[in-house]
Amino acid sequence: MANTISKTRKVINFLSSGKSLTAAQARARFGVQNLRATMSNIREMVEEFGNWEVVSSKNASGNTSYTMVDTHPGRRTYRFNADGTRSRIRRRSGSAR
Repeated sequence: MANTISKTRKVINFLSSGKSLTAAQARARFGVQNLRATMSNIREMVEEFGNWEVVSSKNASGNTSYTMVDTHPGRRTYRFNADGTRSRIRRRSGSAR
């Protein structure tokens, strides 16, 4: 059985990488038909523990654009891969972080 990743998880992964997303982009890239509803669900999930904040703003063409802001930036010991799985971040010894 193949692992499939939900549209919501794809949007979370995309936004958590620091990128922004409009409804047209979400429709074209992930097949999300109602980004406003999806973002409402995502906001509820990611803001529950206070680690992320969902921010919406108007872009230059007047469309709503969504981003996710890490409210506790710093050293992370894991990341999310494109398929939604979690993996450990390997740091080189002696790095300045």
